Amino acid sequence: MTYAKDDLRSALSTKDSKPVDSAIAAPRFLDFSITAPDVVTAAGSRQWIIRGQNFVLIYTEPRPGDMIWSAELASEQVVLLIDGHSGLRGEGEHTGPALVVIPPGESEFASTGDGPIVQLIQSDEVEWAKRAANAEDYAEPHPRVAPLEPWPEPVDGYRWRAYSMADVPDDPKRFGRIFRTRAFMVNFLKPGNGPRDPHRMSPHTHDDFEQCSLVVAGTYVHHIQTPWGRDATAWRPEDHARVGSPSVAIIPPPTVHTSQAIGSGVNHLIDIFAGPRHDFSAQPGWVLNADTYPPPRD
Repeated sequence: MTYAKDDLRSALSTKDSKPVDSAIAAPRFLDFSITAPDVVTAAGSRQWIIRGQNFVLIYTEPRPGDMIWSAELASEQVVLLIDGHSGLRGEGEHTGPALVVIPPGESEFASTGDGPIVQLIQSDEVEWAKRAANAEDYAEPHPRVAPLEPWPEPVDGYRWRAYSMADVPDDPKRFGRIFRTRAFMVNFLKPGNGPRDPHRMSPHTHDDFEQCSLVVAGTYVHHIQTPWGRDATAWRPEDHARVGSPSVAIIPPPTVHTSQAIGSGVNHLIDIFAGPRHDFSAQPGWVLNADTYPPPRD
């Protein structure tokens, strides 16, 4: 599946698709705007916990001052401060919109605002993976999703890092605002206004990795088509799933997919991948913290 010539992603390298000879997972749409939270803290912060093959995502609508995280992890975590009302106090104070990387080990942070906070954790943190509302979806690993193989350690060692979106200049030659760690790649796309032009959609496929599309403002339709294999009993109708915000779509390989903003106001979507994408990483200037998190050696 190719992109239009004026789409920056048309320069990406592609793989030959594998034959459709093993089960393709069903897309999942988890709309937090219509489902009860999985956790409500004593202070009243509301949290939803979901997972993909290689990640756990915690979406928090915090109460200011609430200690929403105090735990130990074996790996880094990524924290997204979604907007100007999002903030945390941990090792220093950080205000959104921003991406914060927290090193392995014990850590804690409190919210300093009432804007959304999103945490990304590796799914091999088993106790957290078990807490996901959709944990049963991954009772058996999905065979088409490549296992997570963490990339090299940061060049100057583990520490708290914060990347403010206000520090990222616009660049028409760069696709979005992409950051990576050893285990994650996040495209912190800019909010848009109004519906997406239906004449300029971008259906495409991924050979062996899931895409997690996090809607944090507005209304979207996720269009997803599952390829047909030889077993007609496994064929699946197209999905045209309308979701509000906040919500998550988990898009399995090798489905054809594209997301369409349809809200009349602000629409904002953030794409998440676990682990980092090689094709995005190969594009000069696309990964904004590439000097800190190097790619694997060939």
